[in-house]
Amino acid sequence: MGRWRAATPGSSPYITPEGYRSLQQELDGIWLRRRDVVTALAAAAAEGDRSENAEYIYRKKELGGLDRRIRYLQKRLPALTVVRERPKGDAV
Repeated sequence: MGRWRAATPGSSPYITPEGYRSLQQELDGIWLRRRDVVTALAAAAAEGDRSENAEYIYRKKELGGLDRRIRYLQKRLPALTVVRERPKGDAV
């Protein structure tokens, strides 16, 4: 059983158009990278014994990381609000 943790405060739902494009490009790039990793994973799996196959283990971990980032971006991008101009009265 895990320890209870208080919910972390949500991050800001506002983003610039450049930032949104950057996240969208990252998501598109990850999908391309994922395709290459899946191909390499299939080749490593075809080599036989997976328990001592370092290439297979590495590709499985890499695929997990890519899938985690894809899930995050797919949930985060629709929740963002693109801001075209700065709010009035902000002293920064």
